[in-house]
Amino acid sequence: MRNRQLHAALAAFAEEAAWQLAAAAQDGAEVPFEIVESGGHRRDTPLYCYRPLTADFIRERLGLLGRLPSYLPAVHALSAAGGLDAYLAAHGEERCAAGGRARAETALRVFLTTVFADSTDFQLLPERLDRAVEDLVRRSGEGRTLTEVAVPILGLRLLGEELALGDGLLLARGDLLEDVPSDAAWPRSGDEPHTVALLSWEAAPGDDAPLDHARVRLRRLLVALRLYDDAAFACGAAAWARTGGGAWHGVPLGLPGRPPAAVGTLPCTVTPDEEDELRAFCSLVSRRTPRSGPLAWSLARFEQGCLQADPAHALTDHLLALRALLEPEGPSAGRLAPRVAVLCADAAGRTALRDRIAAIVDLERAAVAGTAPAALDLGGVAAELAEHLRAILRDVLCGHLDPELRELAERLLAQDGFEQPTVA
Repeated sequence: MRNRQLHAALAAFAEEAAWQLAAAAQDGAEVPFEIVESGGHRRDTPLYCYRPLTADFIRERLGLLGRLPSYLPAVHALSAAGGLDAYLAAHGEERCAAGGRARAETALRVFLTTVFADSTDFQLLPERLDRAVEDLVRRSGEGRTLTEVAVPILGLRLLGEELALGDGLLLARGDLLEDVPSDAAWPRSGDEPHTVALLSWEAAPGDDAPLDHARVRLRRLLVALRLYDDAAFACGAAAWARTGGGAWHGVPLGLPGRPPAAVGTLPCTVTPDEEDELRAFCSLVSRRTPRSGPLAWSLARFEQGCLQADPAHALTDHLLALRALLEPEGPSAGRLAPRVAVLCADAAGRTALRDRIAAIVDLERAAVAGTAPAALDLGGVAAELAEHLRAILRDVLCGHLDPELRELAERLLAQDGFEQPTVA
């Protein structure tokens, strides 16, 4: 499946690039040449021939090629394929930039150069295209074992066909996938297909076990999705894996499922126009999520709150997450409400939000004590608090807010002269 998708993306780009390069040559752009020995001699005189420097011609037009409609899909397909270091090294590109996007763009340039090596008319020959794709796939997979994992992502609905997230992770509509188990592509009831996460991982000797790698990648995906939208995201109850293109078999990923209260909630719908935004956001969250410290702890509590079946427990988790970021002195300081308000509301709305957060803190205490009114919608209160927490976490990870949130909030409070609430 991976090779077929990669071949289609590369073929589409090669076809458009062939047209662009041929048009440039026909308009008078000259392909440079170098003189090299042909290997034969005549009466002790070496024979020479002209060799077109196709690579230089292509490199000079990378800006034009980068604007072709098929360019980004090809880059994303290469990023998803993984294993590009061996391919680049085999073609003398060991010093390629470390970023995944940069490696994929360099690999695409090398691939195009291979397809049109020694060409001056840039005619796309199917046999040369196939050889170039085969070379890329073979070299990028040398010494590695390909494992694929397929799992439904609940709470996410794609209107486009697929969304490549890079480094072997792809989201796709289940009805468009031909070679994944039907239980991964379709729910047991209902006529709308799942959105399926397909993860391809080529493990080299000494790498993490493929399923351990899958758990980490899928958990990072879920963290990003929960920060992106308030839908009830989760992995499906069952996942499938296969190695080396063999048969699919069920595997336990050990990731939390969807809480019963979330069943039937509206999904997050992503249109084709929104795919680039989601792709960039998931990449940013994956790169900037810390492994330790208050922000990492707060993210973990936020996740736990999203998975709670009991809204009172979710409320407590979200308050703990906010306190880890904004009230390290402890609840007795009474500083959480104004700090949340100054970060999440404009000047006109800060007093109302401060009082609302203070009221939510009181409601949580009542819920813990068992004295909260029976008619109170704790689920709605927990969702309201989660939205403020989500906004703060998202802005910190995206770089819009200083990670030292307590100090930032106090500076803003001092600058605005915002009145502090009276602590009871």
